[in-house]
Amino acid sequence: MILDRARIAPILDLLRRVGEEELLPRFRAQVPNRVAEKTSAFDVVSEADEAAERVITAELAARFPGALLVGEESSGNDPQEIAKLGEAELAFLVDPIDGTKNFTSALPLFGTMIAGVSRGEIVFAAIHDPICAETSLALRGEGAWLARAGGSETALQVAAPSPPERMHVVAGTNFLPPHLRPVVQENLPKFAMNFWLRCAAHEYRLAAAGHCDLLVYNKLMPWDHAAGWLLHREAGGYSAHFDGSAYRPTHTTGGLICAPDRESWIAARDCLFPGMD
Repeated sequence: MILDRARIAPILDLLRRVGEEELLPRFRAQVPNRVAEKTSAFDVVSEADEAAERVITAELAARFPGALLVGEESSGNDPQEIAKLGEAELAFLVDPIDGTKNFTSALPLFGTMIAGVSRGEIVFAAIHDPICAETSLALRGEGAWLARAGGSETALQVAAPSPPERMHVVAGTNFLPPHLRPVVQENLPKFAMNFWLRCAAHEYRLAAAGHCDLLVYNKLMPWDHAAGWLLHREAGGYSAHFDGSAYRPTHTTGGLICAPDRESWIAARDCLFPGMD
């Protein structure tokens, strides 16, 4: 196996150190944190993002010579860099702060995500919560678990399947295309509850631990979803694009629905998008 528990242990230590040294001091305003807009007032980047990504990519490069490193801030959404994920023997996707708008708003709902990819297959996932000092981890074929700062671990398991009327759903409808947004908004009342945390890192952690039932996403940049997709899958979940096709980290369109199993995925998709084949 290209990555195993021994090889990912230093990555866990790295995430904890970056959280403590680069993120929390800036989050708590102990050191300055310049903020700039990227594409909108919601899509922002801060000095904390840039500093954390520099540290993470530098250490990954030193520990895994020759690995392809694709960071949210350094890649500039370059399609050519994303395409390389399909061929690289080993690649790492880095999202230094998922939920930057929360981070810069002093809201403690943000996380750091790293995904390991081998020839287009996601093989490793880590989602770190610096506030709670907890990391959700997964290795392909070996399950998913929560690692705490004291060394204890808890296996992660998605919620038991349930009908749509009992599902709690994460759905950020603002990212849906104009022709789908009103359809989804009209059909969300068919579910028990819907909400959005503005942070995929925490939304995937909730679903992988069984605390919500369904995730619905449209915008699929790989650093935002590769780690969460594997975490959810290894916790027993099922996911696919809106049309039922399989997700890959090179896919940036097609939407994504994550559910406890295939049957509940079908039921939820049919509620959200009636008549979709």
